[in-house]
Amino acid sequence: MYLEAEIDRTKFRRFISNEADEVLKQITSEIPRTLFGPDRVSHLIDNFHKITYEQRTLLIGVMDNLLKVMVDKESSDIELGGYGTEGYVWVRIYGKKDPLDELPRFTDDESALLILSILNDKQRLVLEQSRNLDFSYTLDYVNNIYARKNGDFRVIRFRGDAYFDVDRLAMNMRSIVPQLRTLDELGFHSNALKALSYNYVKQGLILITGVTGSGKSTTLDAIVDWHNDNSNAHIVTIASPLEYVHRSRNCIIRQREVGRDVLSFHEGVVQSLRQDLDIMVIGEMRDPATILAALEVTDTGHKVFSTLHTSSAVESLDRVVAEVPEVEQERVRYRLADVLTAVVSQKLVPSLDGKLILAKEVLIVNPNVRAAIKNNNTGEIYMMINQSAHQGMITMEHDLKNLYMEKKISLEMALQYANNKDLFKQIIGVSQ
Repeated sequence: MYLEAEIDRTKFRRFISNEADEVLKQITSEIPRTLFGPDRVSHLIDNFHKITYEQRTLLIGVMDNLLKVMVDKESSDIELGGYGTEGYVWVRIYGKKDPLDELPRFTDDESALLILSILNDKQRLVLEQSRNLDFSYTLDYVNNIYARKNGDFRVIRFRGDAYFDVDRLAMNMRSIVPQLRTLDELGFHSNALKALSYNYVKQGLILITGVTGSGKSTTLDAIVDWHNDNSNAHIVTIASPLEYVHRSRNCIIRQREVGRDVLSFHEGVVQSLRQDLDIMVIGEMRDPATILAALEVTDTGHKVFSTLHTSSAVESLDRVVAEVPEVEQERVRYRLADVLTAVVSQKLVPSLDGKLILAKEVLIVNPNVRAAIKNNNTGEIYMMINQSAHQGMITMEHDLKNLYMEKKISLEMALQYANNKDLFKQIIGVSQ
């Protein structure tokens, strides 16, 4: 059943005005009751052109108010719409996701209308046809009238994903931290910094890996920002969607969003070879064509940074090879061994101060690692990382141990986030 019961929103007037509430009720009441499932969303899309500019402005205002609450609470994500929300707005704060009772509840149709209001015509069409849409959104954020009068506001960007959940339109939006972290803050060894630096190594592939929400994009943006201050180069980034927007300083930075500036990651990578680049940043190597194109860019003498959804350095190597057709795997394995410079696998771990802290595994490719990749002996590489701390490498288990010994995380969290829990217990000296 759709959530269609009358909802009392009188206590939520700071979030939703009478005028916006009336617009929501009016437009959703015009959806024929004979329509069900995604046909109701299609009806809204097909008739969206009938919504006036004033009405849409009110709807966008509701969405902006929800996002402002998200920012004020230092939340990383917000969820709206879909069967699973039960009409509530959900947020994730320092890793914990909960519904917010202080925010209004919305019917399924109202949630769909709010989501559609922040998309353009082309995006709504893609969403209807593909049942999914990655997009970006910008909010001019102020928290008081004085700040607006004095031009004191922040431009905050969000990465959105709209999709269907049991025939209802749903959306996740993730805030993109407006202040970049520096590479020094991320705690890399000096040898790892050299591997990441264009000034020291002019070519090669660097992979930043981790599960969704592990801070891969933040690390990539920190790398770009470091080069913007310390190098003179042409950087091309390809993202889906574009998150942090860099301004050129010492580097000229071209940023291209898939679906808006370029049709696909693969086409963006191929086109970059004609754009006199030095450094390429690929938001994600998500298909064989993009992987092969990225290897080609490194083969031609460029430095490439990209991401994978894997939880360890060794798993990342196996994933790259496994993603391509079997007949290509041996050739790709040799090419990967020749061009790979480093792998950083990271996790965000709940810290003792109630926030999140970065834990990472770092692999720097040396002749032994290169030989292990070519011989398909990647199982040996973990021990190589373990024995090469002096070269700037570190396993996830040892980095978690360091964070625990520094009293930044609890033993429980360290054990929970370790890739190899038995090995971690041995390292920390805990009995089985």
